Amino acid sequence: MMTNEEKILQELKELKERREQRHRGGRGHRAELMEKRSQGAKTFRRKRALSFLENLETKRETLKIQLETPELQSINQVLVGELKATETIINEFVQAFELFATDEDEKEADLTGKED
Repeated sequence: MMTNEEKILQELKELKERREQRHRGGRGHRAELMEKRSQGAKTFRRKRALSFLENLETKRETLKIQLETPELQSINQVLVGELKATETIINEFVQAFELFATDEDEKEADLTGKED
């Protein structure tokens, strides 16, 4: 039976492995959608923005896991503050770079049976 700390470490390891797989050439759903579009500077910048957004989302998920960890309850207020700050950054980033799902994205997601 795994302790909470071991579970957290395992979940963080899995998040890291998924992230590394994307960097080694593994394709995520967003990357597949982006390849279907015309290639160019705008697409390249959007891919980089989406990659950064994924990093922020990973950080947010890590903070949520840490909030549930009994061993980290002494720094709970710090974690809550970091989580709120990260969510604010994500929201501002999405708005600033207009990373909203377009109708085309939604149609392609429906065709592949996946959601963004």
